[in-house]
Amino acid sequence: MSDRLIIERWNQNSAPWTSAVREGRIESRVRVTDAAIVDAIMQRKPGSVLDIGCGEGWLARALSALDVDVLGIDVVPALIESARQAKGGRYAVISQEELARGAAAERFDVCVCNFSLLGGDVVEHLIAGIHRYINPGGAFIVQTLHPGSIGGGAEYRDGWREGSWAGIDAAFSEPAPWYFRTLQTWVSLYRKAGLRIEALQETTHPDTHALLSIILVGAPERATLLDTTAP
Repeated sequence: MSDRLIIERWNQNSAPWTSAVREGRIESRVRVTDAAIVDAIMQRKPGSVLDIGCGEGWLARALSALDVDVLGIDVVPALIESARQAKGGRYAVISQEELARGAAAERFDVCVCNFSLLGGDVVEHLIAGIHRYINPGGAFIVQTLHPGSIGGGAEYRDGWREGSWAGIDAAFSEPAPWYFRTLQTWVSLYRKAGLRIEALQETTHPDTHALLSIILVGAPERATLLDTTAP
């Protein structure tokens, strides 16, 4: 398992993923998590947003409809092409590794990662340098699978996990692996990057009350904002 394998598998599954999102085949997103991330972003009243790992562009379209200037980036060219065809927002093929090295020239009121931080080292590098893309008074927002939702006797510790398309009715090939992090690790990554956690939201299924996701909202400390060096 590796960051590179994640990219390979998402390149293979871009078409069925686009269909699954646009046809509303992922219940948790339709009923809970899509609205939750839009609400978390709009509470900041942003004029501009960087959507990191934007996929086929649903979030960028939703925010653009609310008069927010959005740049959506993703490493998968087919997903970016699908997003461009659907319009609503600006789009570019940029990987998280490239972004961590300073590939984007703009700053934004909000930088958001919605279920897109799946990797190992690349995620740590990205978060460590995210302050360079955030305007003063801005925020970095992450929605990710709730660490407490992992059942089946899985060990509660950081490490690579096998992926799954369970619960999605679409013709996927092999799923991408992902790197599991405990809640303590997510908090630690924010703190190491000089991000002050201003909000932590947990979402649950409206019927079963099962844990779905966490949303972390962090704002750069002033000293971090002034530091424009690479991580």
